[in-house]
Order: sequence, then structure tokens, then C-alpha cells
Amino acid sequence: MVVAITGASGTLFGVEMLNALRRLDVESHLVVSKAGSMTRAYETDLSAEDLRDLADHSYAYTDIAAPIASGSFRTMGMVVVPCSVRTMSDIAHGTTSCLTSRAADVMLKERRRLVLMVRETPLHTGHLRSMLTLSEMGAIIAPPVPAFYTRPETLDDLVRHTVGRVLDLFDLDTSDFPRWGADVDSWPVEALGDHELA
Repeated sequence: MVVAITGASGTLFGVEMLNALRRLDVESHLVVSKAGSMTRAYETDLSAEDLRDLADHSYAYTDIAAPIASGSFRTMGMVVVPCSVRTMSDIAHGTTSCLTSRAADVMLKERRRLVLMVRETPLHTGHLRSMLTLSEMGAIIAPPVPAFYTRPETLDDLVRHTVGRVLDLFDLDTSDFPRWGADVDSWPVEALGDHELA
């Protein structure tokens, strides 16, 4: 799996993605943008080396000769986590001037799964048009939106659930977060109202 970490806020999602892939024994290939490295320093206590060590392989964002820049290098897909608007725009318009956008372009042309965890709000029309363009090209836009029905107790709970839901898109089950309906008998009766259980 290719994992790209860009400069949007949300480095913890990228960290958890790499940790989850390791737990699942899925080989990870990491690229961190220059802005992503800056955000990592702001948001975590991890050094650049600490972050690289979470991946099986890592590449400089300027290394457009890296294996993940070629369609002949087989992967299950790519997730950009978090995905900045700059990166999203580059991918939407085929700008392949760095390894992140080049690897994403490879996913699209090879018809492999590409998931962008876009971190921006509010969104203007240009953002939405880029998202529509990407969706029409086959990418999946998956903003990191928290779910509160799981009654998270910590920030880690929210991050783990969000990353787990993204990995579901690759048919990878982390089995480390509650799923809606999996334990329906435990839901409060008053939450069900007058509806019968299916």
C-alpha cells in the first residue's frame, strides 16, 4: 500500500494508517511532502526518522524515479492521509511534479484504488469541482469525519475508527473499532423507538 502524508492538519491519521498496515502485515510505501514534514513537527513529537521507521519503505517526495512512480510496480492502491487541497488539486489536474501526485496518477491510470482523506473546511466551489473531477476519474474522497455513535473516549478512538473505515475501502479489516449493528442487542432500547429490529 502506498501512503502519502501531505501538509494538511491530521498527521495522526497518517501515523495510525502506517501502524494499522503493520498490524495487518501489509507492506507500506511512504512518501511525505515537504509541508507534511513541517506539519508532522507541529502536531507530533515524532522526528522525520521516527515517521519513516513506521513504514517498510520510504521515499523522498522529489524522487520521481521511485518504484511507486511506475505502473509496473504492483500495489493494492494508495491513500493520501491527510490530503491537502494543494495535493488534491494537483492530482485532479494531472500535475505530476512530485512523487505524491505522480504515484496518485499511476493509481488512476492503472485503475487501482486511490483514497484521498481531504482535510479542509469550509469548501469553496473550486474545491468541490476538484473533488467531482477526482470522483469521476475513479478516486474516492473520504474526509476524516468522526463517528460518535461509537462513544469514543479518546482522540485515539476517533483516529482509529476513521482509519479503520478507510482501510475497509481496501477490504482490510483492522477489527479494532466497533461497527454499527454488530452488537445491536447492546443499544439502548429508547434509541430504537417504536421501530422493530430487522
